[in-house]
Amino acid sequence: MFIAIVDFAVPPADRDTALSALRAEEPVVRAMPGCQAYRHVLDPSDDGTITVLHEWDDRDSFDAYAASPTFATVSAVLRPLMTGPPSSRRFVAELVEVVA
Repeated sequence: MFIAIVDFAVPPADRDTALSALRAEEPVVRAMPGCQAYRHVLDPSDDGTITVLHEWDDRDSFDAYAASPTFATVSAVLRPLMTGPPSSRRFVAELVEVVA
């Protein structure tokens, strides 16, 4: 499994615009081959920080997403809103178990 965690900051006044862009992208990304999970969360202690969590079958699936028109479209909205560069941490992980 390939996991990417992306953190970025926007001015609090632009948070809703950023979230709308992510929500619009959500169904397309989740339908992409290899996507296991795609979600965004807000930092409860900082109303301008957004985290996007990706879980993919493998690096190739993630790379296909990163090269997609969907990624380019949402990036065109988000990048100008960001107050600094995003932080993207990427991991290769092994799923040990799913506990329900």
